[in-house]
Amino acid sequence: MTAFLGMYDLPGCRSANDSFWTALRAEIGEGPARLNRESDPWQIWCDPGLIFAQTCGMPYRTRLHGRVQLIATPDYGLPGCPPGHYNSVLIAGRQAPPEAFTGGVFAYNDALSQSGWAGPMIWLSARAVRFGAHLCTGAHLASAIAVAQGRADLAGIDAMTWALIRDRPECSGLHEIARTDPTPGLPYITGPGRDAGHIAVATARAIAALPQAVRDTLHLRGLVPIPAAAYLDIPNPPAP
Repeated sequence: MTAFLGMYDLPGCRSANDSFWTALRAEIGEGPARLNRESDPWQIWCDPGLIFAQTCGMPYRTRLHGRVQLIATPDYGLPGCPPGHYNSVLIAGRQAPPEAFTGGVFAYNDALSQSGWAGPMIWLSARAVRFGAHLCTGAHLASAIAVAQGRADLAGIDAMTWALIRDRPECSGLHEIARTDPTPGLPYITGPGRDAGHIAVATARAIAALPQAVRDTLHLRGLVPIPAAAYLDIPNPPAP
């Protein structure tokens, strides 16, 4: 069996994620002793032995739907978003309207990222903003650093990730110029054949029982049941 909470597992969150998994494992009644921090996320998500993981909405709708089961979606209490939803923060090295970056370089973490690619592209395309080049960075923090260093003009950062990294020295001088429309947040999933309903109840109980300091570190407010259709109905923009 494997478990994974790598989507928001920055160094300052790892101890809190370990505490969350310990509580959740006890509620589920089984699972590995430790979170998997070694394997590639796609390997984990597609593992038949997957018991619990968090994924992104775009991988779910494009490749994982039908191969995994949705459990529910965590609520992080993000500004301007309904419970269980999030959006992308568009950041730049100067304060200007999005249209001012037409023809520039857009940094993105992954072409299968809802918050780093799909959400920003849909939102910007509706405003006729097109870019001259795209820079794949491999991580939201790397995209922010690319903008801070002047290697890119604009980037879309997961709103939850932005809350975790915006005060880091590497992100100094960055400006939030807009936020995209909210979409369902990063869902918890389990493998085929598991009792997803039982795991959902266990997850809600584990979150509620966490010490307030752990919940604050992880920004966890609760759990929201969001149906698969809400993820599958989100449009996919052309690949970069």
